[in-house]
Amino acid sequence: MKDNCNKHTFHIPVMGIGYTIDTPIRVAHLGISSVISLVDDILIEKIREYYCKIYDYPYLHIQKNKIGSRAERITQYLNLLDSIVTNKFEELKNSFIKKTEEIARYFELLPNLADLKKEFYNKFEKKNDTEEIKKWLDENLTRGSIDVNIMTKMDKENFIDGIKLEEEHNDGRAALRGFALSNLNSSVILSSGMNPKLYSYLENFEDFYPDENGYLKKKIVLKVSDYRSAQIQGKFLARKGLWVSEYRVESGLNCGGHAFATAGYLLGPILEEFKNSRNELAENTFEILKLGLAEKKCKIPNKVLPLKITAQGGVGTSQEHNFLLDYYQVDSVGWGTPFLLVEDIVAVDEKTRQLLINATEEDLYLSNISPLQVPFNNLKNNTKDKERDNFINNNTPGTLCTKMFSAGNFEFTENAICLASRQYQTLKISELKKQNLSEEEFNRQYKQVIAKSCICVGLGTSALLKYNLDTKSEGQAVSICPGPNLAYFNKKVTLKEMTDHIYGRTNIIERTDRPNMFIKELGLYLDNFKNYLDNLRLPTHPLEEKFYKNYQNNLKEGIEYYKKLFAKQKHIFDYEKFDLFEEIDKYEKILDNLIIRWNNIIN
Repeated sequence: MKDNCNKHTFHIPVMGIGYTIDTPIRVAHLGISSVISLVDDILIEKIREYYCKIYDYPYLHIQKNKIGSRAERITQYLNLLDSIVTNKFEELKNSFIKKTEEIARYFELLPNLADLKKEFYNKFEKKNDTEEIKKWLDENLTRGSIDVNIMTKMDKENFIDGIKLEEEHNDGRAALRGFALSNLNSSVILSSGMNPKLYSYLENFEDFYPDENGYLKKKIVLKVSDYRSAQIQGKFLARKGLWVSEYRVESGLNCGGHAFATAGYLLGPILEEFKNSRNELAENTFEILKLGLAEKKCKIPNKVLPLKITAQGGVGTSQEHNFLLDYYQVDSVGWGTPFLLVEDIVAVDEKTRQLLINATEEDLYLSNISPLQVPFNNLKNNTKDKERDNFINNNTPGTLCTKMFSAGNFEFTENAICLASRQYQTLKISELKKQNLSEEEFNRQYKQVIAKSCICVGLGTSALLKYNLDTKSEGQAVSICPGPNLAYFNKKVTLKEMTDHIYGRTNIIERTDRPNMFIKELGLYLDNFKNYLDNLRLPTHPLEEKFYKNYQNNLKEGIEYYKKLFAKQKHIFDYEKFDLFEEIDKYEKILDNLIIRWNNIIN
């Protein structure tokens, strides 16, 4: 394992729009890093007002309908978070002198191998030199990072009084500017694919450029699904003098939120490629970075900048956590979905949390409800979907679009509208009725239209409900997007209990039938392949046939990879509740049958 002994080896990824909106206030002073979403500046402004009152900061409302208000709201909220966390961290370091328990809490959450706590008490338990104690704490304790997430697909144009604003006021670019102008020394995580215009906008802010020693005040993190994507995007940014400090590898089908599935390329082989090519990626990209910086006449670092590889998606046990750290040499592991059950760390209202606690495998499914046209992990019986179904039953499908963050369709209107909006669905259904479609085809397309749900509101409402804030414009219906791993976590836990579970000091999973994370992902990809075949429409296109062929080959290669991995690492995986090789053989037979079915379809 790398020298992670004195710091946390997990981070809390972004969850939804509002679920981690205030998580840094809860965990950053304890040395734990987390990520907040910058999608909804309306929600952000409400949460900023709430915490200004809680911590007695002055609050001046930033009006929505003025130029630059989105970026300003985000900057002010991030500065508030930074100030609150800074004060809490200083209070924590002073708590030893005041004989309070907060400093002990910091140490007890650290990994088992951490010698920091032992060193601290060995040096200072019988000393009263407060100046020496404070100096040691300042030098050795670190706070968690307050990172932000921007979905690159959500970069819609904005208007005031019908007049289109400059591109810098598009949603994604305004959010990026809000982060760039904040006081934070942290990272922006760019997710959901490459957006060249948004990436290029990074060039405008000096905090993203390194000094001669390689120091970056603000870092760029890319969420990627494979090594090739990392290469392409990293080099694109390097040519502009911008360094990617971390590639955050996410399982396409074993994470919560939107599912950016690969063409059957599995997490294990992907991480193996990153492990084997990490130094090459850093060195090659750094050579391009030097040229980009020279062209801009910027300072050029004297050595290759640090590059981290992290992973997330479906991890649920300390054994899996440690395997990712030890074998794949990742720098940190993302634990998302299980934290939805950690009280007071993520902003989940009690009604929704109870739904999560009771969820089974059948309740957690991959849906087509997202207006972004990307498969979306969903929980049955969530109140936002119930609201959608009530609208449908009342012959008024679609939602009144109040925030428009997911607006991106120009099919019927000059300005973008959302696929989940009542405006779009009314127009689309009217068009379908005029097309003389068969009853079967009309019903198929009609169901696709009305399936879309308003997630840009629903994914933030839970935070408002938790803190009893105004939901007049949002309503009280909640969307939730847990990963399939949630099915094996079925009780509310504390931060200490979850951290102890991650580091192997306890086990909070009561079920004995949880599959290995790699096996679970393989099963999800086979289900996904079957779903493709179930919905295949003839005749097939040559590109479609090429996609399915690649999908099959990648799954075959992935299965062979896991056979060798599990055999080589049998001492690691012998804790499993069932035979991994039997599971692999079972899934290999399923794949063979799916391939036979595919060949019968196209021949």
